[in-house]
Amino acid sequence: MIELIDVHAYYGDSYVLQGVSLEVKDGSVVALLGRNGMGKTTTIRSIIGYNPPHPGIIRFKGNDITGLRPHQIARMGIGLVPQGRNIFPSLSVEENLTMAARGGRKAGAWTLDKVYALFPILKERSKYKGNLLSGGEQQMLTISRALMTNPSLLLMDEPSEGLAPIIVEEVGSIITQLKEEGFSILLVEQNIHMALDVADYVYIISKGKIVYESKPEELDRNEEAKAKHLGVSG
Repeated sequence: MIELIDVHAYYGDSYVLQGVSLEVKDGSVVALLGRNGMGKTTTIRSIIGYNPPHPGIIRFKGNDITGLRPHQIARMGIGLVPQGRNIFPSLSVEENLTMAARGGRKAGAWTLDKVYALFPILKERSKYKGNLLSGGEQQMLTISRALMTNPSLLLMDEPSEGLAPIIVEEVGSIITQLKEEGFSILLVEQNIHMALDVADYVYIISKGKIVYESKPEELDRNEEAKAKHLGVSG
């Protein structure tokens, strides 16, 4: 679905990604783990076109998308759930969703009704302005907004950030449900337990380089890798 080959990226003079290679297979969830400041979000930004690789290659469904503009990449079928949610606070829930709608006439497409079936609370809050929603509801809205673009690949950047544990569990369940719907997902996450529960494969990034990769159950057993690269134990 998506493949990064020796991707390098900079912020000004800061050399952030230093040869990242990874892939997300069709219909799978891949988790990109790592401590803060190690390059996780920059990887997402490189894929969507905000920080194009210099050098490096990014392929989506076999097509080279390196250097394309973000709107071109999005129209090819990549949806973004950004870190920090970034909803439009002065717009209603329904307005946030309908402004993102694209491709809704296809069979099985994500529409308002389908989104509201997945997130009934958003239907109840449909006329509320975004700034009146709780943090969990805002995250549901952010995920729903990405779904309304009808992507085949979802980039999810820290979807559990700042949420209560019970809402984190709900987000994990939603990711699993989306995988069952056929979505491919690249999940950037600090919550290792949630990530290992939903992922089919995991990568760890440290100082702009992929330093570990395995199936989630293998990482779960690897106390040395978790302690060294993620700062967790047990």
